[in-house]
Amino acid sequence: MDYKDHENHENSNLQSYDENTTNQPVEEEEQVEETYSTSSAPSEELKPPKKDKGRSSSTFKMLLSSVVGGLVVAAVGTGLITTGVIPLDHDNETTPSAQTSQSNEESVASSDVVQTLSSEDDATSIQQAIQQNTEAVVGVSNIQNTSLWSESEASGTGSGVIYKKEDGKAYVVTNYHVVEGANELEVVMANGDKVQAKLLGGDELSDLAVLEMDGSKVKQVANLGSSSSLEVGQTVIAIGNPLGTEFAGSVTKGIISGLNRSVEMDLNSDGQADWTTEVIQTDAAINPGNSGGALINANGEVVGINSMKIAQEAVEGIGFAIPMDTAKPIIQQLEENGHVDRPFIGISAVALSTVPERNKQQTLKLGEDVTDGVVIAQVQVNSPADEASLKKYDVITKINDHAITNMMDLKQYLYGSTEIGDKIEITYYRDGQKQKTSLTLGEQNQEQSQQQ
Repeated sequence: MDYKDHENHENSNLQSYDENTTNQPVEEEEQVEETYSTSSAPSEELKPPKKDKGRSSSTFKMLLSSVVGGLVVAAVGTGLITTGVIPLDHDNETTPSAQTSQSNEESVASSDVVQTLSSEDDATSIQQAIQQNTEAVVGVSNIQNTSLWSESEASGTGSGVIYKKEDGKAYVVTNYHVVEGANELEVVMANGDKVQAKLLGGDELSDLAVLEMDGSKVKQVANLGSSSSLEVGQTVIAIGNPLGTEFAGSVTKGIISGLNRSVEMDLNSDGQADWTTEVIQTDAAINPGNSGGALINANGEVVGINSMKIAQEAVEGIGFAIPMDTAKPIIQQLEENGHVDRPFIGISAVALSTVPERNKQQTLKLGEDVTDGVVIAQVQVNSPADEASLKKYDVITKINDHAITNMMDLKQYLYGSTEIGDKIEITYYRDGQKQKTSLTLGEQNQEQSQQQ
């Protein structure tokens, strides 16, 4: 088929199609024309068939009407958007249901999440808190002479906190076990400078010690805060020298895991608890060398003094710090007096529960109704107990109205509920007979720390 035959054939098909669709609505005619106009032609020179003038005029009118209508809608819509009747959101093009869901999520976020967030979790705040204490937290080296023929060397290292600078001197608080047995003490500054220090005083029960050093190189002093307002879940930061001065100024972040935790301490390493101390529990990593370092809040205030001696080495994620409200009065006494003034009775004793049953009956002559108390093993000469005529093998069961079960219980009651000079009443058994006596509490000195 040549080109002209092809054209005639196409035209005849179109005419036949138009005749069959003459009675169809106008919309269908337009659909046919659109279908034809978008079909592929054999050649660019191929001319489209002649259209009926009536249909073309109708189509043109409808097209014009559509264009005019679109312009009117666009104009009205623009006016509504401009006047703010219809809000314009370029960032979120969502369906109504999605907008409702998003609105609900935002409502939940604003009412629940935002309210639980604290400024302590703000990175900038935490960085500022660290910067306020970086140079105030120092290393402490315990130097001991090994022998006459060898040089002195650091037998242990820990951390310390510079809390005061006055009259050319600086004062550092650290742990007692960090400086115990030292012949010399050396403070390692944040920049690596080493300064000789002097021990002003230490307290084994609280595991605190205070050092004095030249303050000429001290540029930053820590702000001692309060531990009374701490809450579980609050952000805290531990700063110290874990594993020695090689990692000086290391920072670990965590939360307060618990408050007023009672932890037993074996002071003389005899396997028996000698004291129970209340501490702050945190999951901020506290490692060997962190002892004596600072536990700070997000405001940069020192709220505790970290202690590895109290911590249990076999447990991860549990560290302890001495609360600052407990430490402050002890620090002051150590700085001013070199020791902590505590009430003193003047006895050494053991818990009645450790005495064999046979000795309870034959030596102490106790009845079955006496099950708790402390048995006096020794009375110090000229002590309050000696003046009150207490003797070996007397069994103390009460001080005032407080029941006594062991020596730790006795110390805690005296140190927490009485003061030097107070007059107390002691209930005790001698040869199975219940008796009472009164005494005036004296002052405990450093040599009497293991006795009462």
